[in-house]
Amino acid sequence: MESSAKLAAAKEKFGREIRVFETATASSVPPDVSSNVSEEPEDFYEFTPEDYYRLLGTKKEAKHLKTKKIREAEEAARRARITKAVIRVRFPDNYILEATFHPSETIKSLLDLLVKVIARPELPFYIYTTPPKKQIKDFSQDFYSAGFIPGAVVYFSNDLPKGDDGAAASGSYLQEEVMSLQGLDSMIEKMEPGEPSRDESPTTKPPPSVPDQKPAADKKKIKPKWLKL
Repeated sequence: MESSAKLAAAKEKFGREIRVFETATASSVPPDVSSNVSEEPEDFYEFTPEDYYRLLGTKKEAKHLKTKKIREAEEAARRARITKAVIRVRFPDNYILEATFHPSETIKSLLDLLVKVIARPELPFYIYTTPPKKQIKDFSQDFYSAGFIPGAVVYFSNDLPKGDDGAAASGSYLQEEVMSLQGLDSMIEKMEPGEPSRDESPTTKPPPSVPDQKPAADKKKIKPKWLKL
């Protein structure tokens, strides 16, 4: 299938599975959530007797906390269970690049991929998370330690002086070859389940013939020798 071949060729060229899709046009700046927070009444902050006894109970439970070695072992088990991190990079033109990484890979591997797929890698850029907007600067962190598990959305922006943004916004942020992957995965999902296999064409077999059985009444009744009338 052509769609599968394109995705496979992209994986071989860029070194990992990538997908491209477009989101609905929306503001890239999230609303300020602080405006929706209502103030609590003054008695909300009073220390009640129930709070005191709850605090005592918490101190007793603290004695039974797990040791450091047990916590480290459980953390290692959790890391072993997670085998991939799906990272989505959202561009200012509302296109999204999705790529799959191993949780132990560093964020630098994401930057290396972006340099390969963006249309103008010579322009400086940075990635950030939101809300609140926070530029990612520590590229030595792995995806697990950064909290990008099992997946995360990061944002792309060109790091240009004010007034030069128009130079970066001309055309698509992704290469043409990468943009051609848009929607291919959804096409595969729609076509594969309904496609009958050519090698396994349905054949109708006649039902097995059942031999005619004579009714039991036709059989001769044989009396046992020991039966005396």
